[in-house]
Amino acid sequence: MTERLQILYNKKPCYTIVFTQSFEELWTELSALGCENRRICVVTDEKVDSLYGQEVLGLLEGKCKKAVKFAFPEGEANKTLDTVKAIYTFLIREGFDRKDLILALGGGVVGDTAGYAAATYLRGIDVVQVPTTLLSQTDSSIGGKTGVDFDGYKNMVGAFKMPSLVYINLSVLATLEDRQFYSGFAEVMKHGLIKDEVFYQWLIENMYEICDRDLPVLQEMVRRSCCIKKLVVEKDPTEQGERALLNFGHTIGHAIEKYKDFGLTHGECVALGAVAAAYISWKRELLSMEEYYEIRDMFVPFNLPISVEAIDPEEILRLTRSDKKMEAGNIKFVLLKKIGKAVIDKTVTQQEILDAINEIYYRDEDAYA
Repeated sequence: MTERLQILYNKKPCYTIVFTQSFEELWTELSALGCENRRICVVTDEKVDSLYGQEVLGLLEGKCKKAVKFAFPEGEANKTLDTVKAIYTFLIREGFDRKDLILALGGGVVGDTAGYAAATYLRGIDVVQVPTTLLSQTDSSIGGKTGVDFDGYKNMVGAFKMPSLVYINLSVLATLEDRQFYSGFAEVMKHGLIKDEVFYQWLIENMYEICDRDLPVLQEMVRRSCCIKKLVVEKDPTEQGERALLNFGHTIGHAIEKYKDFGLTHGECVALGAVAAAYISWKRELLSMEEYYEIRDMFVPFNLPISVEAIDPEEILRLTRSDKKMEAGNIKFVLLKKIGKAVIDKTVTQQEILDAINEIYYRDEDAYA
């Protein structure tokens, strides 16, 4: 069953998220955007291209003015300005002008990179997001944040670029490798923790169906997760205030991600950061001890880490100070007042952060304690 969710920008309709279970309706949605007389460039990575690139391109060929495809190597290491430059070069050679559009087919790396290219090519052309991972379907494709990493620092170069459409085909999750599937679940869990205790409990109750990738359950999960993000981004589209709640788990998570040179997935690092943030919340007596341990342990059935080996806590702490969420020298840290209620706090100390990092730091001697 196809479902639709309207996203507002400044209280006016901006774009639609379509939830469906195939690519069959993609051209119908693009046609509604007047794509018959436009060039479309499918930007994807080589892995997604091998799975869905030809199918999606085939849906466009002969229907729009011109359909072409640009695929770059997969992975966070390619989320760079060099890749954006390569996209610019390709668009110029294919004669793309300001009336044409980019269709981003892939996970968060593709969506962020292609979105940033769209935001900056000829001062901005339209972009359609077709996310193919759980993480991108529930988080990165929604809300208009685009960008690339710079010298290993996460999302340091970017722009807000609202998509013209987000088309979510849930059936692609069947081909997603387990590690990437569970990585995306970290963002789903985050949405429940910061805004919706009922959804958080629903995730626990439907744990087995989610892990089995039951398609109707996945569609409900993704739709409800997107509804939570919709509420946040509509109130604060350019992150001047409440939208920072979506960064729960990301301050320490991004620092670990960089320290590990992206050897851990984004979701794995968010899970670690979420445990650390919940720990600070407990120590500040915002959460009970029982709530903290429940939150921590709920990541385990979804194959997400709650501790990390081989880190330097002091270096992780230093890296948190390079986080783009710094404001006047203080980190806008997101804590939990209770499950389903997050708050932004600018008073979290370096010692509190270090203590939280040490809480998730697994040392070999811990096994024998």
